Amino acid sequence: MNSLRSDLRLAWELTRGSDRGEWWRVALTATGAALATGFALAAVALAALRGSYRVPVAAGLLDEPGTRSGVIVGLLLLLVPLLGFLGQCARIGAVHRDRRLAGLRLAGATPWQVRRIAALETGLACLLGSAVATVLSVLVLLRQWERPTVLAWVGIALVAVAVPVLGAVAGALALRRVVASPLGWVRRVGPRGGRGPGLLFLAGVLLVAVLALLTVATTSPVASNQSNGGVPLQLMGVVLAVGAGAVWLSGATSKATGRILAPRARSAATLIAAERLRDDPWSAARTHAAVLLVTTVATGFMGIRQVLSDVVHASPNLYKSATYYTTGLDLTGAAVVVAFAITLSGLAVGTAESLATRRRGLAAQAAAGVPHTVLGRALLLETALPLAPAVLLAGLGGTAIGAWYALLLNRPVPWAIALVPVAVYAACLLAAATSLPLLRRSVHPGELRYA
Repeated sequence: MNSLRSDLRLAWELTRGSDRGEWWRVALTATGAALATGFALAAVALAALRGSYRVPVAAGLLDEPGTRSGVIVGLLLLLVPLLGFLGQCARIGAVHRDRRLAGLRLAGATPWQVRRIAALETGLACLLGSAVATVLSVLVLLRQWERPTVLAWVGIALVAVAVPVLGAVAGALALRRVVASPLGWVRRVGPRGGRGPGLLFLAGVLLVAVLALLTVATTSPVASNQSNGGVPLQLMGVVLAVGAGAVWLSGATSKATGRILAPRARSAATLIAAERLRDDPWSAARTHAAVLLVTTVATGFMGIRQVLSDVVHASPNLYKSATYYTTGLDLTGAAVVVAFAITLSGLAVGTAESLATRRRGLAAQAAAGVPHTVLGRALLLETALPLAPAVLLAGLGGTAIGAWYALLLNRPVPWAIALVPVAVYAACLLAAATSLPLLRRSVHPGELRYA
């Protein structure tokens, strides 16, 4: 206990003394924690409602337990991309602080203590974001709900405590393979197999899915007795199956692409990208996991939105309540957009983390005469090559969901949704390209002093 207290005090002092570059990491981590806290608190507040309520927002969508449980599930699923985002923030922070880590090692800290202190720094940043989000959420809740129940307050307290703790745990898991030398050399211990990152991410997805299913069972007990009550469960199963396949395909494709292209590369950029993919193929799977799940959900949602909108406008009875249905579709679309924005941010942070990890090797390549344009093309190829087939699989899964829903309602299949994966792929390349300005700083000759 004394050791943990001293590590926590040291982590606080190191966070207070962070430079400008460190505060960017702290701000990103705190923002991710604030979003996670806000989504979780909104889900807790809605889950605390029992029976029918008159909620003055969302056009009556939150009044009944059945539709309210759907909103809660959507809020919980938004936590999935945030898991990947917080993990990327923790990794980029650890490698960027190699001289500080080396100082701790020189002072006698063990590698595990160094990783624990770095993880506690992540937990403190999460505590900051969680505290701000909790205060704002409580103010909004008291404005909309005069007398929250005891269950609501207990849930708020649990979320406010759980987010910083989970943030520190996620930081420790993200840094479990980072080793700092007393001489200022930071390296990673490669995993023995490629299943670890994918299984770790999918474990978090399954945990969120279980919470979502429990929420549906407790807040909407009537839904299980309806004839179509199994449709949401089937959709969730298809999304998880396609997401798992896409995560595995991304890592396997990275490894195969590196092995195939490395001996056959006809350009320096292709050779550098192929060697990187061959050395660490599952880094792409870890970074792209949330991208693939969001692609599946976004493609399927666009198909369902088009079909349901046609059904509402074609039926006179449903058209009278068109605002009710369109509000639900708009809220779902907003959730998909938020998840996609978080995912792209995580991809950009992951690309920056890759540059920070390899900045000494990149500086050595630049000093040897490799042009910056070649290194930039290699960086984009590292994202483009393994992501293409994985996004294709995720897009096919989402298109199948949209087509199945259209056939279920005897409506024409909206094949235009097949363009969604193309747009996602282009947006991912643009997100990776945001790290190109950092590349010029990473190849500075001054980095060779620490090689």
